Amino acid sequence: MSWQAVLGVVAAILFFWGIGAYNRLMRLRNAIGDAYTLLDQHLSERAALCTKLLASLRPLLPSEQSALDSLDSAQGEAQAAAQAARAKPYAGDPVASLAVASAVHAAALTRLMSLIEHQAELREQAGIDTMVDELKLIERQRAFARQVFNLAVSQYNEAARQFPTRILAGMYGFAEARSL
Repeated sequence: MSWQAVLGVVAAILFFWGIGAYNRLMRLRNAIGDAYTLLDQHLSERAALCTKLLASLRPLLPSEQSALDSLDSAQGEAQAAAQAARAKPYAGDPVASLAVASAVHAAALTRLMSLIEHQAELREQAGIDTMVDELKLIERQRAFARQVFNLAVSQYNEAARQFPTRILAGMYGFAEARSL
């Protein structure tokens, strides 16, 4: 076998390996997007329910407007961050902003839930108890969706870091994704 044939075989192997590695990175990056879609659905459900809960609680808790305003503000920030992450859920900066906004939202929501828990008569008014139970269910579902998202990010990052795929990832702009 001549050196030209050997060179042709090596070039073909590298070419097909490159196609396979690129397709694998694309598939894993798309899995991040799919996982984010599920997470985003739960974030949207939580936002709608929080808005409804805030509207019901405002007349019932006039002395706790700061807690309600805090949740309302955190809700707006979380929705804006989720919107930014929706375009590129595999990009680091939008997901980092969403992680911070989600932490602020969770703290504000915990504060409000504590207020509701300490006022038993409040839970019985205007279906508050039902909304609180729905919110707890959505939070559990969101936590699971977050785990699925983080798993997808981990698998993508692991594949992009492996040698020699790391070289190809760098050439084609497959940057490291960020988990929540």
